[in-house]
Amino acid sequence: MKKGRIDIITMGCSKNLVDSEHLMKQFAECGYEVVHDSDEPCGEIAVINTCGFIGDAKQESINMILEFCQRKEQGDLKRLYVMGCLSERYLTELREEITQVDKFYGKFNWTALVEELGNSYAQEFANERVLTTPGHYAYLKISEGCNRHCAYCAIPIITGPHRSRPMEEIVDEVRYLVSKGVKEFQIIAQELTYYGVDLYKKQSIAELVERISDVPGVEWIRLHYAYPAHFPYDLLRVMRERDNVCKYLDIALQHVSTKVLEKMQRHVTKEDTYALVERMREEVPGICLRTTMMVGFPGEGEKEFEELLEFVKWAKFDRLGAFAYCEEDGTYAAENYRDSVSKKKKNERLDRLMEVQQRISSRLNDAKVGNCYKTIIDRVEGDYYIGRSEFDSPDVDTEILIARKDGELEIGSFYNVRINDASEFDLMGTVV
Repeated sequence: MKKGRIDIITMGCSKNLVDSEHLMKQFAECGYEVVHDSDEPCGEIAVINTCGFIGDAKQESINMILEFCQRKEQGDLKRLYVMGCLSERYLTELREEITQVDKFYGKFNWTALVEELGNSYAQEFANERVLTTPGHYAYLKISEGCNRHCAYCAIPIITGPHRSRPMEEIVDEVRYLVSKGVKEFQIIAQELTYYGVDLYKKQSIAELVERISDVPGVEWIRLHYAYPAHFPYDLLRVMRERDNVCKYLDIALQHVSTKVLEKMQRHVTKEDTYALVERMREEVPGICLRTTMMVGFPGEGEKEFEELLEFVKWAKFDRLGAFAYCEEDGTYAAENYRDSVSKKKKNERLDRLMEVQQRISSRLNDAKVGNCYKTIIDRVEGDYYIGRSEFDSPDVDTEILIARKDGELEIGSFYNVRINDASEFDLMGTVV
């Protein structure tokens, strides 16, 4: 057990990661040694930042808490704290059932954890953090909460209503991160297209992206987690006109059948969805679209699932993730719909959908052979440098492998790379 060291473990999404990074900065300013997601945690204090989104993520967070409880019982840990979405939602139950934890914090009151350890929260460092990502890219959280209230989703129950951060505060954080060497920004929110409605009485994501784009040193901006209803089309103009705004959009469509979308309370129709994808590709030629689909939602029959398959075949998404519907406590769907599709049928549909997408992904990657792409180098792995193009977000998308024997490259720098070969998931290239 190492005195003065704090181990922070982050579960779940990149929004949680940003919270952990801000907390790490506060601890570091208090004089602690702070280590993130260590393979061999040995600090006298541990903080687990939990996820409470879906069943598997919740169980993973609980297992991690129990693992550190065991470390504490064995004398390998002095104090254990838990924060994040899981404890925001199940605070009372967790306190009663896992008594080895010294204190539970929620999603938003974790700043009090600094005071718990004998120091006051330093407001002057509120926009600063210790990056856990490679130094050339960072996640930038522009809001909290969500006002959409989709029938299946527990996020609004956990995080509450949408709350935008002021533009000035966000731009100040971007300037700070650029001064530390960050070149690439992944803009994240539970739903970024709603940004600004609460503060400025209008959707302001396009203006925010323009202001971030104007900051000297910002090389790439990539957008995650848009919503299809009332999409702010001015954002497409910004993407088309600004060279440092990647032609990339992560927009979770969930389904295409009007019947299913109505039950999901998504406020769009099949016709709206086709028109949206078509307009995005017309206004931003070459745009990379990433989406998420759900199978097995209550009321999804074979007809509705076939509609989904046909849509995916037509849209040819560059990236597509999918998951089977699972009831979440307290949601509209759990309280009002019968989970009518069997687990076996859900898994069959999931497999069929992903088989279609795998064929699409392979063809799209094959079509890149012979083309050149501006590529940022993330890391070295074995005999290869690992990079990404503007069409690839860290950790979730295609990577470009460049043989080390072909020359020495600098991590965090950009190179022009010609694609020589392709697989379903990765590309092989040479610097030109």
